[in-house]
Amino acid sequence: MIESNLAIYGTFIVYLILMLAIGYYAYMRTASSSDYFLGGRSLGPWPAALSAGASDMSGWLLLGLPGYAYAAGLESLWLAGGLLLGTWGNWLITAKRLRTYSIVAKDSLTLPEFFANRFQDRSALLQVISAFFILLFFLFYTSSGLVAGGKLFETVFGLDYTTAVVIGTVCVVSYTLFGGFLAVSWTDLVQGLLMAAALLIVPIIVMQVDGGWGAMFSSLRDINPELLTIARDTDGETLGLISIISLAAWGLGYFGQPHILARFKASRSNEEIPTARRIAVIWSGLAMAGAVFVGLAGLVYVNGHMDGNIADGEKIFMVLVNAVFHPVIAGILLAAILAAIMSTADSQLLVSSSALAEDFYKKLFRPDASAKEIVMVGRLAVLGLSLVALFLAFDPDSSVLGLVSYAWAGFGAAFGPALLLSLYWSRMNRNGALAGIVVGAVTVVVWKQLSGGIFDLYEIVPGIIFATIAIVVVTLAGKEPEESIRAQHEEMLKKL
Repeated sequence: MIESNLAIYGTFIVYLILMLAIGYYAYMRTASSSDYFLGGRSLGPWPAALSAGASDMSGWLLLGLPGYAYAAGLESLWLAGGLLLGTWGNWLITAKRLRTYSIVAKDSLTLPEFFANRFQDRSALLQVISAFFILLFFLFYTSSGLVAGGKLFETVFGLDYTTAVVIGTVCVVSYTLFGGFLAVSWTDLVQGLLMAAALLIVPIIVMQVDGGWGAMFSSLRDINPELLTIARDTDGETLGLISIISLAAWGLGYFGQPHILARFKASRSNEEIPTARRIAVIWSGLAMAGAVFVGLAGLVYVNGHMDGNIADGEKIFMVLVNAVFHPVIAGILLAAILAAIMSTADSQLLVSSSALAEDFYKKLFRPDASAKEIVMVGRLAVLGLSLVALFLAFDPDSSVLGLVSYAWAGFGAAFGPALLLSLYWSRMNRNGALAGIVVGAVTVVVWKQLSGGIFDLYEIVPGIIFATIAIVVVTLAGKEPEESIRAQHEEMLKKL
């Protein structure tokens, strides 16, 4: 047991040293706020695609989704399918226009800054309110990653949960603090490949242990035949329309996620975006398929070898790795969870710090701040925000999937409709954007507190509907945009 733990410890240490080395190299190439927050818009298709995917999926991909498949069977395909369509649609509809428009709109680095420049908001209200909601929802999102890290170190090394969460936080903050966007994106490339490989390898090996694919499906049928249908839940009840919409609607959230949208703005050229889209969709499809099969194979393994005894389904990936693989291989595969956690939490901390540095500090307090000063404030913000997220993550009963679903809905409803309409509707005005962001965010917060009947619908759906209505109504009720705003929109269209 001691030798086993030493092998896993050694693998983790080597992995962390590699990530820190990448972070240091990126630190040496970070000279301006554009470098720190967007990597100087230099991402090629592979790092752009895998960084978007890895920062999107997080520890949820290796804990939350396998845990859901472990509990619900093929019903989880509704969720995975919705996310895959959302990934494809986001790259297809949003990426090229957002990259081009963010450059035309005074080289906007952050999403709030883009909104402010797109609508030429001189009051700073749109930018500050957007930044506020980014900070609010990212605290929950980042906290989910730290919870995943706590579960990882608690399960693998037998550490106290609180100690485990602190160690995971230190790992994430260490290289995000110095390297900024380049460190995050380059490490995401490595982490994305590792995550996908782990999710494909683990279920294949585990299924071989239990007799192959046919035996796995036969065992699932013996455990509960409802696990093999997407039309009914595990109790045999037909899935209602609200349940199906709630699962598939996760894909709608992509259009408002600031950490994913940042990869579009950071892409090197519009010509490379179709290639990045294909890479991103293939990676997401393989990774999510692997995650679902981890849950299914894990259910068979646990019932066959552990008498069905596992307290937390979100730990099934770790349970399988520890039970089936050699300690050195287990260390590499478990590092994939750390990779998933780090690849998202670092992106979230970076976007949050950019909101504080660019959209609050520079906009409200220090308009003439130098690039060096903004980067320093951004780094201090990473530390401060990580401490708040750490506090929220101290509850060991927190669900990774639950925390992610709330933050995902918040971003999707607050920013998705506002961003898409701002990219495609030249008539849209500032007040419409402001109304959409506020209504979308408030709807998610309020809807989340209600339950029963229609209120069981995932809060992202009403949030997006009400936000869209608010944007259209307020825009049409207000005055036409200034000629300079329309001219900016036309310039964007010409450069596509």
